[in-house]
Amino acid sequence: MSLRRALALAACGLAGGSVLFSAVAVGKSPAGDAEPDPPAPASAPGPPLLPPGAAPGALLVLPGSTLGLLPLPSAAGPTWWARPAGQTWLERPTGVGSWDSNWDRREPLALVNLKKKHEETGEEELASRLNHCKPKATRHIFLIRHSQYNLDGRADKKGTLTPLGREQADLTGHRLASLGLKFEKIIHSSMTRATETTEIISKYLPGVKKISTDLLREGAPIEPDPPISHWKPEAVYYEDGARVEAAFRNYIHRADAKQEEDSYEIYVCHANVIRYIVCRALQFPPEGWLRMSLNNGSITHLVIRPNGRVALRTLGDTGFMPPEKITRT
Repeated sequence: MSLRRALALAACGLAGGSVLFSAVAVGKSPAGDAEPDPPAPASAPGPPLLPPGAAPGALLVLPGSTLGLLPLPSAAGPTWWARPAGQTWLERPTGVGSWDSNWDRREPLALVNLKKKHEETGEEELASRLNHCKPKATRHIFLIRHSQYNLDGRADKKGTLTPLGREQADLTGHRLASLGLKFEKIIHSSMTRATETTEIISKYLPGVKKISTDLLREGAPIEPDPPISHWKPEAVYYEDGARVEAAFRNYIHRADAKQEEDSYEIYVCHANVIRYIVCRALQFPPEGWLRMSLNNGSITHLVIRPNGRVALRTLGDTGFMPPEKITRT
C-alpha cells in the first residue's frame, strides 16, 4: 500500500472513532512510491466521482448512503474523507450502553405482581396498582467532599481538618445556605475529616439533622481502568467495593411513592465514594471513577427524577472559593 493511502486510511480511522467504513482510494500513487497501487480487477466499477476540488487519493464510502465530505489538511493539498450523512462518530452496537430504567429496582412495573389480577376489574386494577407505586417527587442529592485535612498520621483520628480545611468547609456551608433550599438532612461519613466538615457546614443550616454512617467511609470501590501503577490502595477492592456499592444502593435511588414534594439532601463523604456514585448513577462504566478529580469542599449535584432519569447538575464545583483556597488532597 502506498504511503499516501496508508496515511489517508489512518486519518479516516482516527476521525471515525468506533465507526467502521468500507472505502476505496481514488487516483494514482505519488511519484517515487516503492510499491505502486495494484490494478483494479477488470470487472470492478469505475472510480467514484470526486467532489469539486477534491485531490487524488480521496477516500469515499462505498455506495449505499449519502456522503458527507470534509477536507483534511496535508502538505500536498486537501485529503478527503467521508462518512454517512446523519450519523455520529460514536455509533455503538444495538443494545450496548442503553439506559436501564429499572437501575434502582424501583420501576413501578417491577414492584407490581402482574400475575395478580382481579377477575372483574382486570386492567383497571393493574393501572391503579401501578399508579400507587409511581413516584411523584424529584430527589436532589448534594455530594460534598470533605475539606483539606492533615496527612501526617495514618490513624483516622489524626486526620483532622487543617486551618485551610476549616475555611473551605466554612465557604461550602455558606454556599449551600445561599441556595435557599430546604435541606432535610446531612448524612456524613463517620471518618474524622468528614465529621468535622459536617459540623462546620451545619452551622449554616440550623435545624437540619445529621446522621453518621460507616457506609460512606473512604475506600477503593473497584479496580480502576486504565490501571494506575503508582496507586496502590490499602484496602482490598472486594472489601471496600461491597460497602461502597451498598452505600449507592441505600442512598441513590428515585423517591418513594409516598413522597409528595421534592427533597434536598446533603452527603458529606470522600472523593472515591463520590466518583463511584456518579459513575453508577449515570450508568457509566464504574471502572472509570478514577478518571475524575474532585477538590476539597466541592459540591456535586445529582438529580433523580420520578421516572428514574438521572442528571448531573454539577461535578466538583468550587467556583464559590477564592483560587488560593482551592486544594485537592
